[in-house]
Amino acid sequence: MTPSLTDTSLDTLSIDTLRLLAVDTVQKANSGHPGAPLGCAPIAYLLYHKLMRHNPAHAKWANRDRFVLSNGHASALLYSTLFLTGYNVTMDDLKSFRQWGSRTPGHPEYGVLDGVEATTGPLGQGLGMAVGMAMAEVHLAATYNKPGFDLVDHHTFVLCGDGDMMEGLSHEAASLAGTLGLGKLIVLYDDNLISLDGPTELSFTENVYQRFEAYNWHVQRVLDGNDLAGIEAAIEAAKAETERPSLIAVRTVIGYGSPKAGSSKAHGEPLGAADVAATKKFFGFPEDQSFYLPEDALANWRKAGERGVKFEAEWKSVFANYAVAFPELAAQFERTQAGNLKAGWEKSIPSFPVGKGVATRNAGFSVMNAIAENVPELFGGAADLTASTKTIFKPGVSFHVDPAGRNVFFGVRELAMCAAVNGMAAHGGLIPFGSTFFVFSDYAKPALRIACLMEVHSLFVFTHDSIGVGEDGPTHEPIEHLMALRAVPHMTDFRPADANETAAVWRLALERKGPCFFALSRQDLPIIDPVAHNAYENVSKGGYVLQDVENPQVVLIATGSEVWPTLDAAKLLAGDGIKARVVSLPSWKIFEEQSAAYKASVLPGGVPRIAIEAGATQGWWKYVGLDGDVIGLDRFGASAPGPIVMKELGFSPENIAARAKKLLK
Repeated sequence: MTPSLTDTSLDTLSIDTLRLLAVDTVQKANSGHPGAPLGCAPIAYLLYHKLMRHNPAHAKWANRDRFVLSNGHASALLYSTLFLTGYNVTMDDLKSFRQWGSRTPGHPEYGVLDGVEATTGPLGQGLGMAVGMAMAEVHLAATYNKPGFDLVDHHTFVLCGDGDMMEGLSHEAASLAGTLGLGKLIVLYDDNLISLDGPTELSFTENVYQRFEAYNWHVQRVLDGNDLAGIEAAIEAAKAETERPSLIAVRTVIGYGSPKAGSSKAHGEPLGAADVAATKKFFGFPEDQSFYLPEDALANWRKAGERGVKFEAEWKSVFANYAVAFPELAAQFERTQAGNLKAGWEKSIPSFPVGKGVATRNAGFSVMNAIAENVPELFGGAADLTASTKTIFKPGVSFHVDPAGRNVFFGVRELAMCAAVNGMAAHGGLIPFGSTFFVFSDYAKPALRIACLMEVHSLFVFTHDSIGVGEDGPTHEPIEHLMALRAVPHMTDFRPADANETAAVWRLALERKGPCFFALSRQDLPIIDPVAHNAYENVSKGGYVLQDVENPQVVLIATGSEVWPTLDAAKLLAGDGIKARVVSLPSWKIFEEQSAAYKASVLPGGVPRIAIEAGATQGWWKYVGLDGDVIGLDRFGASAPGPIVMKELGFSPENIAARAKKLLK
């Protein structure tokens, strides 16, 4: 520990300590972004030291204010702030920035380090997730708060930059937030006029302030990024505005205090030894000492921890009295915050008898509504497609009308929807879902990937899952989407073959507590006999033998709607004396989690295999082998009635049987 400095104010000393810790963190790694930390340190200081309600000793305290660093390249700022404030971050963590096995990766990663609320880096994602966090706060407050008991009462703060504002996601998310009137969402915009390529005027000349005003945001400007009083006043004014989200544009200087100040050269690379020394000289710090830590500054920063303990203690006292007055709600709050499901909730899942066919999207609707009362934390909606994707609670209240309502109308904003779902999941207390047509998952892919990086409990309900869509044609018929999402680590895929498999995958999706997607049919599908087949037991293994014969000569593997023509093909083969086993494989990921012995029992060696799925063939070869076959699609679909498209593109029982016969020759 170094001696304290006394020749400057405590606020300035504390801010400059933060600045130079971040600079040294980047310099030691010889990699990173020093510009934003130098310019934005006053904002971080005000938030963490004075204005946010948080407890470094308990990073997951339920009623904490949330902070999201949307411009995740400024991670050295966040890590240094967390260290100074007293979170479980050490000096060694700062010194191992961006190194193998460290807890301080190049961009913030949720779950790696205390105090990191979201995985950010792809610009705009943090802002989108913050909108979801603010939505969660509003809904949970409406659900749990009672007169005299503000159990849920916190703000969501975001720091973002010009890159976030350029990304389309910021437009979608800001429009949604303004429409919903998320008054506890406060975005601080690092308005420094510089992007990586140079001045922002090269590519970004719009009036951001007017844009956000048009979105129904409360907009303020602070013209000097070192004006602590001005920034604080703006944040307090934003807190006082309860009907609209707030944008505070702070005119900072990127790389402030360094020889590269105001230049794009300060953005994405270490300053270099000479410029680091010059920067330390500018701030009056020893030029030859790295990770210099004035005692007065550290003691000042750590006061935030003392206040945080008091904040949480006060809240716990409120909760204790709340639990006496409202014991059932208190128990539900604790259960959902812990991510646990209500005991026996699965008993409300319906079973579908053999009879009239049911589209799996409609089966999903039935399951959602059947479990709604016992899973009150299930919350979400669709991107302007609730009537088509069947993702709505009925009777139900709309969130935009009553914040206690569970039906969210996201509008045609697939990317913002899925980012918001991730934010809700990271916030805690909810199991959120978003829904659209499967083909439009392309619009949301970055958020789907972030869900998997974070491993949060985000559910994505995609319908109209194949060329069975029919008349809408190839623009609306997903081909490569199943394989693309199956390739994302930590994502659980679900493509059920009937209503009972759909009920099973909904149960599994809630139980697994990680990111999942459903691929559900538009068209009606027959129903597997629930008496003869325990759908949950079978689907919980990812794949299973749906129809078997003794000593099969060929194994037919299918998913979703293609299971049915495959079963019919097995009948045709039986008529020709060929014994075929039919395997339903609704989840590749779960099947891969099974033992080698179980997988071999379903897909025995030495028996030819053919896979049938109305999607890209790539990936199926690991199941059929080089001597097997795949009936799939390596072309786009077509516009015609669904059954005709399916038949013409090879998914008729006759074609499946014919291709199977070829394997046996």
